[in-house]
Amino acid sequence: MDSERRSESSSATRSEAEVPLDVLPLHSTNLLTVLDEDGVIQYESPSVERIYGYDQDDLVGDSVAEYFHPEDRESVVAAFQAVVNSQEEAIESVEYRHLRADGTYLWVESIASANPTPDGQYVVNTRDISEQKEREQHLQTTNEQLEEFASVVSHDLRNPLNVAQARLELARAESESPHLDDVATAHDRMGTLIEELLTLSRAGKQVSKTEQVALADLVETCWQTVSTADATLVTDTDQRLRADRGRLQQLLENLVRNAVEHGGADVTVTVGECASRFYVEDDGPGIPASERTHVFTAGNSACGGTGLGLNIVEKIVEAHDWRIRVTDGTRGGARFEITDVGLAQ
Repeated sequence: MDSERRSESSSATRSEAEVPLDVLPLHSTNLLTVLDEDGVIQYESPSVERIYGYDQDDLVGDSVAEYFHPEDRESVVAAFQAVVNSQEEAIESVEYRHLRADGTYLWVESIASANPTPDGQYVVNTRDISEQKEREQHLQTTNEQLEEFASVVSHDLRNPLNVAQARLELARAESESPHLDDVATAHDRMGTLIEELLTLSRAGKQVSKTEQVALADLVETCWQTVSTADATLVTDTDQRLRADRGRLQQLLENLVRNAVEHGGADVTVTVGECASRFYVEDDGPGIPASERTHVFTAGNSACGGTGLGLNIVEKIVEAHDWRIRVTDGTRGGARFEITDVGLAQ
């Protein structure tokens, strides 16, 4: 901008001293901007130098929309106009990219008060969210990689297995060799591994949507879908949780399956509440303290399984930003406590 324009804009706008001090938290670490109803910048707090790299008065007199990324401009302007036209004491929050002095764009989040100052201006509080956006991008990339892996598992591995199983049936029609039974067993184990690897790849994807889940009802559903032999289920909870229902079901099924595999056919499995949220425990032999740090390691199995069941549980917990720990059950078995779980409001 040339000096003539800057001089004109400065005379047409308010100086820092003229901005009502009662509407500006002057020591905020965020950027505070005052706009008129047309979106023209009247004031920027000193943090504009740190966040965007401009001198404090560089943008005063300009339309703030000039500095929005072209792809974000329409939506951000619409959000501000919604604030200006609002008849309610509301706040409008929007994420967008703002031009920096070096020509790059920075992801920020702005919140504009719907209450104008006495002379009809609007205070906007802006914070740098570039690190958050970077994490979100990393998460998206990771999820895409996991989805690609799931595709390989479901297609590139399952198809040749299906061919092998079909050839096995042809071989059985021509021969009664006892070795073919061993081949069939190996095929079944490969199929189980493929299914659990597929589940594992999807279990680790960060949860983006949750819903209300009645824990007791879901436990009953899981009990019907898992082979539980003569085991007994005790449900002692009426909690309603916020969770990805499908993955929470997978978590519960794997913990129930683990209890039956390690605790015996007549084990009692209890799902109940604790101060930290909920637990799943059994009255089997338990897990020695020296082994508890390894139970979630992929491939760790003492019962001839795939060794992925508890690793899947851990991935589902992490995807929800929950926590899990192993301790002693009230009757000597193993107890898995899942904590930091949000309750449905």
